[in-house]
Amino acid sequence: MQNPSALYNLDFYGWTQEQVKLLKEEKWSCLDIPNLIEEIDSLGRRERQELENRLGVLLGHLLKWEFQPEHRSKSWVATIKEQRRRILRLLKENPSLQPFLPEALENAYKDGLDLAVRETFLDYEHFPEESPYLFEQVLDNEFFPER
Repeated sequence: MQNPSALYNLDFYGWTQEQVKLLKEEKWSCLDIPNLIEEIDSLGRRERQELENRLGVLLGHLLKWEFQPEHRSKSWVATIKEQRRRILRLLKENPSLQPFLPEALENAYKDGLDLAVRETFLDYEHFPEESPYLFEQVLDNEFFPER
């Protein structure tokens, strides 16, 4: 068996398979603990990132819906519905993300605002500086903001 840290840097997939094998065989002293810790921590960060990314897309489309009603489309409706569904699924699979929701919504609004500006003819000044939507509204399938 190769040095686990060396394998981590040379062949990440190979390293993961070796670590799985060692875990299954309960060879605790052979595990690459520092890199395992880093990777497990990274997995948690990815779930938070996915929540923020999906919220950003959803918020951007809600802003577009509200502030550019003359351009509403089935595509926007489908994106709003899809993001809501995926966010709810993510929260169901990761209930410990719940306390992070207020921060995620705040962070995601900035990304959603960028999306709305990029995909409309409107400037930043046309939109609220902070999210005008409550979290409950954002995830409510019946909620489509009107001006």
